[in-house]
Amino acid sequence: MDAPISPASASVVEPVRSNSEKTQLSKWHQAGILTSAFVINCTAGGILFSFGIYQALYESMSSSSDTDNPFAGSSPAQIGIIGSLSGSMMAICAPFAVAWAKHFNPRAVICAGGLLFGLSNILASFGTTVWHFQLSQGLLLGIAECLSYLPSMAVAPTWFSAHRGVAIGTISAGTGIGGLIWSPITTACIDRFGFRDTLRLTGALSAVLIFAAGFVLRWEPSMVPELQADKDALSLAQKVYRVPLPTRELAKQRKFIGQALGAAFQGAAYYIPTFFLAAYARTLRYSDQDGSKFITVNNACNAIGKITIGLIADRLGRLNTMCLSTSVTVLSLGLWISSTVIGQTDQAIARSLFISFTVFYGLFASSYVSLFSPTLVELFGRRQLPFTTGFMYLVQGLTALAGTPIAGVLAGSNGNLTTSFNYLGVSLWVGGLLFATSVTTIWVRIEAAAGRKHGQSNSWKL
Repeated sequence: MDAPISPASASVVEPVRSNSEKTQLSKWHQAGILTSAFVINCTAGGILFSFGIYQALYESMSSSSDTDNPFAGSSPAQIGIIGSLSGSMMAICAPFAVAWAKHFNPRAVICAGGLLFGLSNILASFGTTVWHFQLSQGLLLGIAECLSYLPSMAVAPTWFSAHRGVAIGTISAGTGIGGLIWSPITTACIDRFGFRDTLRLTGALSAVLIFAAGFVLRWEPSMVPELQADKDALSLAQKVYRVPLPTRELAKQRKFIGQALGAAFQGAAYYIPTFFLAAYARTLRYSDQDGSKFITVNNACNAIGKITIGLIADRLGRLNTMCLSTSVTVLSLGLWISSTVIGQTDQAIARSLFISFTVFYGLFASSYVSLFSPTLVELFGRRQLPFTTGFMYLVQGLTALAGTPIAGVLAGSNGNLTTSFNYLGVSLWVGGLLFATSVTTIWVRIEAAAGRKHGQSNSWKL
């Protein structure tokens, strides 16, 4: 078992590198890691963030009585389970994905994820009932996203130090840019080829992209000896089933508990607006094409926000920036809540509020994702990253598994989804969860500041 870290340790523990190791840490290596991880985020995350197009399509198909329609009679909650499973399984399987990247090789894990990514989409294209899509486009695709996405987010932070915030922000922006690319492509392909052939095309292309990008990723050289020592001490079975979990001493720290609670609340809320954007837009009399544009705008703001906030975080501190951005995200939910209430009486104002919410939520909600791994390094040290990352993503995934289906139940509780007021419960649910996220983030910031040594330079910058 790894030695426990000191509870007071809140700064990054940087290893002493030899001259040869410093030579290996060239800008070319960093650029390669950055590009590879970005492509993986762009593909795996982008497809996940464009699921709202399928959500709106499947909901529109649910009212049809066509016998060949796999979604006939399906409720919004049943359809929402597809996206919920995909997003949650990506996080639930995180401990295994990180462990396999640590015990075997990040390349092998990512390439396996790419192959499964293609297979799951192709299997979904042959689905004849809603549970077929829940298993393929939901469960299997979520596992594929995890095997592709998580190793890139665990490996990349180890390659950067001074500019870690902007580097990870750029990588995480791939999900938004990917959604910006995949959303209009998905809409156009569905209109021309139908959703089944679109799933097949998506599966084939995504498998190639993830497989190619996966060959570049590897651990930062100074970490290799320690990782190799861990590998040599384990049998093959232990490498497969043993996951790197935090030590008991680490888990008892208040800042760890606060970070875990924040991850839980954020995980339950984060995907809900993204999945329901297109469906909600229809209640304001927007067309399906306009609904997909909202997803595109949200993804564009997502990408801009991650990079911009990454730059700010490197100057103001990652925890400081996370506290600020989560607070603004909570305030943005007021725009959606107001839109759901006003939509029945003044559609023009409701539309303006919804557009504003789409922009602000994309800009600021995404920052939690881009700053998540860097703040774990700040709080617990780089050596603990393989142990903390998997566990925190597991917590996020478990709550995400409940968050979106509950939102679907709330949306369908008032009958047909034809008015904006049907989504009042959904917006309040998301707002409450994100408010709790903001409170716990501030708590973690306070605990981290208390753990710093008196007189340490830039003590305010966390």
